[in-house]
Amino acid sequence: MGMGLEGPRVSQTENTQNVHQHSGWLIPVAVFFAILLLSGLFLGWYLRPGPRVAAAPTGKSDLVQLTIKGAGFAIPANYIQNAAARAGGEQNSLALVALFPSLRGYSDADARLFAGNAPDSPVIHLMVRTDPNNLDTHARLDRIYRPYITDPKGTAGAFDLTQYGFARDSGYERNDLFAGEGSNGLMLFLCERPAGDLPSPNCTAIDRPLSASLTYSYRFKRAWLGRWREMSAGVNGLIRRFEKG
Repeated sequence: MGMGLEGPRVSQTENTQNVHQHSGWLIPVAVFFAILLLSGLFLGWYLRPGPRVAAAPTGKSDLVQLTIKGAGFAIPANYIQNAAARAGGEQNSLALVALFPSLRGYSDADARLFAGNAPDSPVIHLMVRTDPNNLDTHARLDRIYRPYITDPKGTAGAFDLTQYGFARDSGYERNDLFAGEGSNGLMLFLCERPAGDLPSPNCTAIDRPLSASLTYSYRFKRAWLGRWREMSAGVNGLIRRFEKG
């Protein structure tokens, strides 16, 4: 009678087998979901909205020896934006950064200025690159921009500049083009128009010949356009200072 009430017994060996069977698939599943969670967190962080820093700046001012299309430069590391370029050697292009009007490079003391994006941010972004076409400024105006300009003669703008407008659907319709004669000849500035979705517009000083195969350009906030002559002379002098030979 007593044995009939106990029901079937499960041996210790059977329990052990069941534990092993469950643990055999639980561990890989747990690892899979852990990897999936970490990947999702990483992707969410990487795709987060907001400005990103392309490369960590440095406050070191050691001279970096490099070349672009055979042209030699010796540049303090704190002017060089990309960490990889600070290793020196041959480069296809070079991104530099400085503050206006002092034209000093990055420092820890100026970190907030370099990271800012206010409408009057004093940061200047310079680019030296190879350019097989290497058009002068007049040729760039005539060949690249004039076909899309609505007022060929332009209008007298502020700061001794001639202002041009662009046709709709030209790709430049949200920009103004300014031209002015500086100490180094004709200067062109392509400037974003302020808008609700663009509260901190930039201007770009269009590529200028540096050598037979190199040009340089620089970007700054439109709020500084009134000092274009001072900025042009300063940037040109800075690049010439970095040139070797």
